[in-house]
Amino acid sequence: MTNQKHGLSALRLQQLLGLGSYQTAWTMLHKLRKAMVRPGRDRLQGSIEVDETYVGGAEEGVRGRETNTKFIVGIAIEILSPKGFVRLRLHRLHDVSGNSLVPFICNAVEPGAEVCTDAWKGYTTLAKQGYRHKTINVSHSGDPAHVSLPGVHVVASLLKRWLLGTHQGSVTAHHLDAYLDEFAFRFNRRHSRQRGMLFYRLLENAVATMPTRFRPSRALAP
Repeated sequence: MTNQKHGLSALRLQQLLGLGSYQTAWTMLHKLRKAMVRPGRDRLQGSIEVDETYVGGAEEGVRGRETNTKFIVGIAIEILSPKGFVRLRLHRLHDVSGNSLVPFICNAVEPGAEVCTDAWKGYTTLAKQGYRHKTINVSHSGDPAHVSLPGVHVVASLLKRWLLGTHQGSVTAHHLDAYLDEFAFRFNRRHSRQRGMLFYRLLENAVATMPTRFRPSRALAP
C-alpha cells in the first residue's frame, strides 16, 4: 500500500498473499484505507482552490451539474506560489448545493484562508464563514476551466485515471470515501523519500483503527 505508486486491488493482494478468500483481502485493504486518515489532522491553509467533479463513467442526457448515476466529489487543494500544489482533501458530496459544499470546505479549510472557486451559487456564503472568497467566472474569463482553476482540474483528472486503472472504475457509493482517502494519502506524500516511515505511520494508525468487516453485522445494519 505504501510502496506501490498506484496501490493495488483486493484481487491483486489475494494473488500476492495466496489468500483463499477475496473478502479477506478486501477487508485488509479497506482497514488500511481507513487508517490513512490521521485523527485530528490540520486543515488546509493559505491559498486554496475548491471545485467539484464527477466520477462513475459516462452519463447520457445530463447537462451541467445535474447527475443521475455519477458520484459527486468535492476537491480542496492548497496552491503553492508561484506554482505547485501542497495538500489535498477529497470528500463525496450529496449534491452541489451550499448545504453540501460549505460544510465540506469548513471541515477541510482553516478559517481565514483564501478560497478560490468558480461562480457557482453554492459558494456564495463562504465569506460569512470567515474565508476570503475569490470568485472566478470561468465563462467570462476567456480562459478554459483547467487554466482558471488548474489545481482542482489536475486532481480530478488524476483521480479518475487512478480509479479506472487500479480499480477498473468499480467503486460503490458506500465505500467511495475510503478510496478518496487513499488517493489523498498518496497525493499528499508523493514527494516523500522515506517509504519506511510511511509504512510505519500507516501501520501505527491501523493498530488504533476500529475493526472493519466485509459485511456489517445485523446489529450494525441501518
